[in-house]
Amino acid sequence: MFRTALRNVLAHKARLLMTVLAVMLGVAFVSGTLVFTSTISDAFRTSSQKSFDNVDVAVLPASPDGPGATAAQDPHLDGKALGTLARLPGAAAVTGTADGFAGIGDKDGKLIASGDNSRGSNYFPGKDGKDARYPLKQGTAPTGADQFALDAGTAAKGGYHVGDTVRISAGGPVRQQKLTGIFTTDDGRVAAGGSLALFDTRTAQKLFGLSGGYTEIDVRAAPGTSQAALRQAIDKALPRHSATTATGKELADSEAKAISQKMEGMRTALLAFAAIALFVGIFLIANTFTMLVAQRTKELALLRAVGASRRQVTRSVLIEAFFVGAIAGVSGLVAGIGLAALLREVLNGFVTKFPEGPLVVSPAAVVAALGIGIVITVLAAYLPARRGAKVPPVAAMNSVHAVATTKSLVVRNVLGALVAGAGTASVIAATSAYKGDDTSKIMLGGGGMLLLVGVFILTPLLSRPLIALATPVLRAFGTSGRLARQNALRNPRRTATTASALMIGLTLITGMTVIAAGTQQAIDKLAVDALKADYTISMEGHTQLPTTTEKQVREAPGVTAVTPLRESMATIGTGDAARYPTRLTGVDGTQFGSLVRPAFSEGSLGTLRGDRVLVDENTAARNGWRAGSHLPMTFPDGKTSTLTVGGVYQANQMLSGVYLDNRTLAPHQKDIGDSRLLVKTAGGATDAHKNALVKALGKNPAVTVADKKDVSNGIASMFTLLLNMLYGLLAMAVIVAVLGVVNTLAMSVFERSQEIGMLRAIGLDRRGIKRMVRLESLVISLFGGVLGIGLGVFMGWAVGQLISAHLPTYELVLPWARMGIFLGLAGLVGVLAALWPAFRAARLNMLAAIKAE
Repeated sequence: MFRTALRNVLAHKARLLMTVLAVMLGVAFVSGTLVFTSTISDAFRTSSQKSFDNVDVAVLPASPDGPGATAAQDPHLDGKALGTLARLPGAAAVTGTADGFAGIGDKDGKLIASGDNSRGSNYFPGKDGKDARYPLKQGTAPTGADQFALDAGTAAKGGYHVGDTVRISAGGPVRQQKLTGIFTTDDGRVAAGGSLALFDTRTAQKLFGLSGGYTEIDVRAAPGTSQAALRQAIDKALPRHSATTATGKELADSEAKAISQKMEGMRTALLAFAAIALFVGIFLIANTFTMLVAQRTKELALLRAVGASRRQVTRSVLIEAFFVGAIAGVSGLVAGIGLAALLREVLNGFVTKFPEGPLVVSPAAVVAALGIGIVITVLAAYLPARRGAKVPPVAAMNSVHAVATTKSLVVRNVLGALVAGAGTASVIAATSAYKGDDTSKIMLGGGGMLLLVGVFILTPLLSRPLIALATPVLRAFGTSGRLARQNALRNPRRTATTASALMIGLTLITGMTVIAAGTQQAIDKLAVDALKADYTISMEGHTQLPTTTEKQVREAPGVTAVTPLRESMATIGTGDAARYPTRLTGVDGTQFGSLVRPAFSEGSLGTLRGDRVLVDENTAARNGWRAGSHLPMTFPDGKTSTLTVGGVYQANQMLSGVYLDNRTLAPHQKDIGDSRLLVKTAGGATDAHKNALVKALGKNPAVTVADKKDVSNGIASMFTLLLNMLYGLLAMAVIVAVLGVVNTLAMSVFERSQEIGMLRAIGLDRRGIKRMVRLESLVISLFGGVLGIGLGVFMGWAVGQLISAHLPTYELVLPWARMGIFLGLAGLVGVLAALWPAFRAARLNMLAAIKAE
């Protein structure tokens, strides 16, 4: 039986090629994901570890305790600590770091790197006059307040050379700095596409508000001194309340762990889509082996007639599947390595920048590729193998293939109805009883899977009425159209299995498109409903706006109302009754009402003055507050006061938390800084007003002036990016579905060779044969497309019900244009998939086909 199975694989290479391709694509996705994430993790880990090569112990500022800790702005080490550490017997070298946000503008005035990765630091020369962390590639180190050095990657992006004057935003208004040097670095943030500007130490301390101090001090141990011994000496030398220490090894290990955790999310997401591709591939594999077994009825019956048992016949088909899976696994691994390399190149610079490093093919990737390829194929082939083993020996005397009995179809339809009904009930129950709990989410996910499986089971039943709808159109194509309809309905199980692969891909794509369309509209509506302000002004990198920003904006032409948003932390309760810190947002109480439009359940905006505050409904419900409730509060400076709830409003993405007047909050803040400004202009938002604001702010590359549409697009951009990535990933499932249609048609042509020969003999020309095969493929693909789009809309509605609990403005939006495109693409899939089978059918020799068995 082993030799028989091997001979079958070698004798029918072409008919198994599509199956190998389907499995290979899924395996390639899995192995490619594992290779890609391992490669990127290793590259980041290596890059980060290099940055700790010269660090034996790092000294970091300790966060102070007590209420004042919530207001600490960039805690730092006192400058005297540097001298103390330099005098330690076990210290060979000491390096002080003073860093913070520094945005680099390109020649068009736009920020080169993202705000979170736009950093500035100090060039700290050693005894040789060089800073080993930043080897200079060109020019010299910065020495004056108007000079700076720039990393080579950012200099190349901005087109800057030594001697150029560059616009920099750091700690205040835009600065014009002279570029004196270009350097290289192992800093992981720079390797990931960030920017790094270096200043002399005094300038950096001034820019980042460090008052002569440092954000970190790195100490290198003298020969013969261990990291542990040096750390112990440092802990004794510095007051425990002012500094904390960590060895270089601890920092490297912590960095490696953080990188692994970041990559875990990406790995999980990519593997989820690989699972979808494999799941779709199962339909193709099962369909292929079902047809192979049906075509070999006589052969299998002869094996039974000469003494082979059912178990041996089953084993022979499974051995055949094993070889196919092994070939697919090996080829998928090779393709996955190539896919990982391609993915790194595509994403490198487009989404983010990755450090250089070799491709890492882990043992897990090899085992996963081979294991998945073999297991998936063998499992998918098991039921067809069992079915083939049931072929009675008497079937060897004729060529009648086993057909599904009425009883089996009834059982299938009943089972499908029960499963689909259970899934639908679970989804509806989850949406109607959702209260933000995980149980409802699990019910929705499980119900969606049950519904998908139930519809798959029911597809043979659904195929007849849905394909019947296409009858009037098919009749227009004459004999070819009628034959195509009959062929599609001849074997409803095969048609259903082929269409289901496409159905799954389109269900996911349509569902996500419906969700994205509803979310986009909800965010647009939210921006319009919640904000009266024409513009929102903020700083990149989640940093505070320069202190001069409010004054500059108020003096800009056309501005009629402005409120700064000043965030601070305070503790609810006083003394021993203090409970937990909460975020406060200070605003201009006299103008806040003309800039926002919150929906109130109690009180009003007019109560925002003095010790009166506004609280969102979630915070109020959590603490049992109502309008008129008194809130004992401990402010950042340790002073206490009692605030009164003046109004309770509905929270949303624009407004949440506790709002109070700045005149009440400011006396308790040591460093006053604005996180955002809300601005209203005469006549509403116009290009002229926006340009005037940008000009008033000195064309600061790190300051964003956004109108309502910009705010909405900024929030929705992550959904759009995610949706586009999901489209690309789900294309893998669609490709597998295309292979399924091609495979089904090719097998069908082979199976109907005699019939096609007869059709040719009675007058149907080659063009008619091609049209018949193409129309059959088109009908099957559109059948799968209609089911997929219908299920996608239902699942999109269900998920939207859960979203509406957190986003009140969410409503179901049906993107008819996109759904039309999806249905058109399903039809295109059918036409393209039929090209080769149609050509093959038309080229069959008429006499040879008639003689075929």
